[in-house]
Amino acid sequence: MELIPLSDIDGSMLGLVGGKAAGLGEMIKAGERVPGGFCLTVESYRSGQLPEQELVEAYERLGGGRVAVRSSATAEDLPEASFAGQQDTYLNIEGAGELIDAVHRCWDSLFTERAVAYRAAAGVDEAAMAVVVQRMIDPVAAGVMFTANPITGCRTELVVDAAPGLGTAVVEGSVVPDHYVLDERMPAVPNPGGCLNAEQLGQLRAAGLRLQEHFGSPQDVEWAIDAEGVLWLLQSRPITTLFPLPPETGDTRLYLEFGHIQGMLRPCTPMGVSLLKTGGSMWFKAAGAQVDRRDPLPRLVPIGGRLYFDVTDFLRNKTMRGNLGTSLEIYGPRVQSAVLRMLDDPRFAPRPGLPFHLGTTLKGVLRMVPAGMAGVVSSLSNPALARARAFRGTAEIKRLIAPPGESATAAERLRWVIEDSHKAVMSIDMHGILWPLATGMITGTLPAALLKGVATDEELDTVLGGMPYNVTTQMDLKLWDLAVKAREHRDLFLGTPPEDLAAKYFAGELPDIGMTGFLATYGMRAAAEIDVGVPHWDEDPAPLFATIANYLRVDDPEQAPDLRFKAAAAKAERMIETLSRRARARRPVRGRLAAFFMRRSRQLTGLRELAKFAWLPVIQACRRQLLLAGADLAGRGRLERADDIMFLTLEEARAAAHDEADHRELATIRRTEYERELRRRIVPGALLSDGTDVEALAPAPPAQDGVLTGMSGAAGQATGRARVIRDPVGARIEPGEILVAPTTDPGWTPLFMTVAGLVTETGSPVAHGPTVAREYGIPAVICVRGATNEIRTGQLITIDGTAGTVRVEPE
Repeated sequence: MELIPLSDIDGSMLGLVGGKAAGLGEMIKAGERVPGGFCLTVESYRSGQLPEQELVEAYERLGGGRVAVRSSATAEDLPEASFAGQQDTYLNIEGAGELIDAVHRCWDSLFTERAVAYRAAAGVDEAAMAVVVQRMIDPVAAGVMFTANPITGCRTELVVDAAPGLGTAVVEGSVVPDHYVLDERMPAVPNPGGCLNAEQLGQLRAAGLRLQEHFGSPQDVEWAIDAEGVLWLLQSRPITTLFPLPPETGDTRLYLEFGHIQGMLRPCTPMGVSLLKTGGSMWFKAAGAQVDRRDPLPRLVPIGGRLYFDVTDFLRNKTMRGNLGTSLEIYGPRVQSAVLRMLDDPRFAPRPGLPFHLGTTLKGVLRMVPAGMAGVVSSLSNPALARARAFRGTAEIKRLIAPPGESATAAERLRWVIEDSHKAVMSIDMHGILWPLATGMITGTLPAALLKGVATDEELDTVLGGMPYNVTTQMDLKLWDLAVKAREHRDLFLGTPPEDLAAKYFAGELPDIGMTGFLATYGMRAAAEIDVGVPHWDEDPAPLFATIANYLRVDDPEQAPDLRFKAAAAKAERMIETLSRRARARRPVRGRLAAFFMRRSRQLTGLRELAKFAWLPVIQACRRQLLLAGADLAGRGRLERADDIMFLTLEEARAAAHDEADHRELATIRRTEYERELRRRIVPGALLSDGTDVEALAPAPPAQDGVLTGMSGAAGQATGRARVIRDPVGARIEPGEILVAPTTDPGWTPLFMTVAGLVTETGSPVAHGPTVAREYGIPAVICVRGATNEIRTGQLITIDGTAGTVRVEPE
């Protein structure tokens, strides 16, 4: 079947007629007014033979005259990718010759450079082209309508852009359209002098809401109004850029994205979320909290695979809302100001009651405060002993991990993961780790208050450089040692792709540079390492081999990471002496206190990474048990493959181990959603329950030509070529370049050791990335919205980590 009337098409025919035709057929079946036409199916495209006679006859049956000839690719107008404007449309086509030529040009547009690049970015392997032929409408006004606000994400607003004449001017951006934002609950108000009146806006809104209900998701609609005032719908496709909605609660709520504080913007697998909640709840139980097994941490909400914290009840509390500003500083200025704007929103007006159970909180305080105070005092008095105790605790946690043996069933493995796996790590003081760690964080921040007006931010950052006892820094320096050993095999490690080096390593075909020992200590680490659903370095060491190759490109001895780290440490010690003398001269008591805390900081602040490091072996052990359970379930036909278990929750996996339920379809759907979210570049830091990205409501900052503004992550200035990297796996970066990334967690930090500076789109001054940047003595600017889009690899940029700015230099 090569030619089909649009009225005979429905959504099930996507593979035959393409996305645009399938959408038009669905609109007709829903009773909407759509210009008549037909579809030349993909069968003609795939055969390479255009049935010219049948095409012309169908055109004549349509009435001849002027028609629109529009591409309808099988990878077009999909829920995960719109392909808007990637293939061609030809208007006012008249006559058989023009029609045949337009169809050939639509076919050819499938392989333009932009269309091929878009498919690659969207993860679409191949596509075929159908072509839609429709009667032309002569509009007096036309344009596009979004049934959700595409800028803010708000699902209760419709956005209409309109212009006189053909709507292509709006789609192509060649005119400044009339712009309308319609609240779905309020009367439509036209713009003075605009091309649409209130009745037409009301018709558009009603049609948009009907289409949204029919298709089950917000829609991007093209429309036209003819000289008789008749509204015609020309296209409807999903809006693919919207961030997923929070769960429906019947209330307006505000959520803060949790992951970017720790440098993790990528989505978490369902199993990863489930394990984080289950494991975290054990600590709260140890602190005396009541935990609901159905949802152990209800304020921690997965949205689009990211973890958000529901702050609504804190925002509505009369006492706590006044202190939110200070507590939100770790989120960065954009999120902080976005949330503070919500204080004036009547939906978050103060209400009676506390956002927590007072009795439970008091019980936790009584359990923790005496031990915590004693731990802080002992750590301050004897930091060496406190460090030793913390590292012993780390070893003890690893020793206590005792997963089931080889003969265990899937049910037994899942029971261990759910009930026993985190018992070792989730004690109230984590076996002596938390109090020295907390003391280190306190001593790292107190000098700034004591030296206010005496020391600059840059000088205080210098004190934190070359910080000892940080397990992440130690890991990166150990990896540098491996690169030093790899120098005699430089051509092999530079000339072989990282994934091939990983395969050779597992096959025992690589020279011994110490990788086995490195993985024995650090194999549980990776980017997004707190997600049990992702492979860690012990399974996939390719990112390590890519980093070793980067290190082998360092040809300036002064840029060797170990020497840079030592130089930063020496500079820190000198700065402590300088500031101590200066402070004692101006404020003797404060000066002595500041000197004491700066020196204690050098002894303890590096421990800030230790709690997570101690937790990772538990996650690693859980992953191994889950994969073994997944293999068992796959063998019994309940999953397609072993790692599909990562797309179930713990309780779903446990149920699958006990019953005959087939979870293959569910796992496939969730894997597809996860892979789609992996491609998302912008994740809202603050999100309302109606889908509004609260940051998008902020007024635009004053424009500065060539300057991007964020916040200070690590003081200092650097100029260098930008290297934009969105995923550290296999990333190549030249010595002296400035790394520009969406975010950074410890899996990224090996890249830091040869760069001149760091720019990230999200983050917090206390997150892993900026902390390690300070310790390496490299400047960092964080919270630069859209940095990976605004900056291109190879551009010369200057970053000022003190001012929090990035300047693109003219060349």
